[in-house]
Amino acid sequence: MCGAHVASMTGFSTYVTLLPGLQDEWGMNNSQAGFISGMFFAGYMAAVPVLASLTDRIDARRIYLASSLVAAAALAGFALFVEGVKSAALLQLAAGAGIAGTYMPGLRALTDNLEGTKAQSRAVAFYTAVFGLGTSLSILVSGAIAESMGWRWAFALGSAGPVVAGLMVMRGLPPRRPEPSHGLHVLDFRPVLANREVRPYIFGYAVHCWELFGSRSWLVAFVVFAQGLEIAGGAASPAWSAVTIAAVANLFGPAASIYGNELAMRHGRERLIWKAMLASGVLTCALGFVSFLPVYALAGLIMLHMCLIMGDSSALTAGVVTRANERIRGATMAVHSMLGFGAGFVAPLVFGVVLDLAGGKANPAAWGFAFVTLGAGAILMAGLMRARARPGAAPES
Repeated sequence: MCGAHVASMTGFSTYVTLLPGLQDEWGMNNSQAGFISGMFFAGYMAAVPVLASLTDRIDARRIYLASSLVAAAALAGFALFVEGVKSAALLQLAAGAGIAGTYMPGLRALTDNLEGTKAQSRAVAFYTAVFGLGTSLSILVSGAIAESMGWRWAFALGSAGPVVAGLMVMRGLPPRRPEPSHGLHVLDFRPVLANREVRPYIFGYAVHCWELFGSRSWLVAFVVFAQGLEIAGGAASPAWSAVTIAAVANLFGPAASIYGNELAMRHGRERLIWKAMLASGVLTCALGFVSFLPVYALAGLIMLHMCLIMGDSSALTAGVVTRANERIRGATMAVHSMLGFGAGFVAPLVFGVVLDLAGGKANPAAWGFAFVTLGAGAILMAGLMRARARPGAAPES
């Protein structure tokens, strides 16, 4: 399942990786560029309530396969037909809808085949952690293909990954028919929101995704800006490209996510989450204001930044999965993912708007104010989660 998850994401970061070049080629302002990036998450947010909830009624493997084909078709369409903002936004919308039917339904298919809180929690940790690995590989592969063959080929070849992922899941997992959810509509989320045990994790995940996806959407462009400042000051061209720095930074995410979940199981889930959120929020708020640093120092901060953001990722999702009612686990995952990726839709757009309003991407202070929009929510949520933290919480069994 982890291998399929990585394969499904080959085109996940293609647009944001190639954003600087596409922005120049299509003459986009920062708000338009952020809008296209956000449309991926809009597609995800629109599709995930239905697709994840359907796993309470339909074998999750079938939803995964159909959705992987949609994602592949969207990436191929981007390669063949996109000419500017409107067509790019439409196909990003479709790609997001495709990923919506692989990420959470894939997690449902995995956890349904495991028993015990600790086993499910660790499976969630590994599965969600390799999201960062898939992101890194998508960045590296997309950048390498675009450099040698052009951006259209980067999207075209990326479309193969979701197809491979769908076949892996269909052949690698046994079929499973969920127990019927009598009396509940597929989009009735009231029982989910009524569960006081899962609500904090769902809202915490939304804040986490706001910070994470907003940062990922603009990270390559930010590093390009910082490298330009250093070169303008007389420095030699950096040894690492902006794409490489972003990819390596994302590679730190899986280990941080898995380790964070292990600490959560041992020392208390809420305690780990509020500490990770506070640390990541403070660094995110500061990151945009330090573009003047030498690129190697900035790269180190970016890698730490990604570790801190991902430190609570698995802990949040595992908290939802292990505390959800099994009969409505799909609906619970739907709400969890819908709010998270909904935040991922809005955050890049807000970032781009603030960047424009504060002076544009050539203004160092504008980058600082834009990053504050990502980190401030994490600091606030850390305070709310701290109030819930229970001293001496027992380890999970």
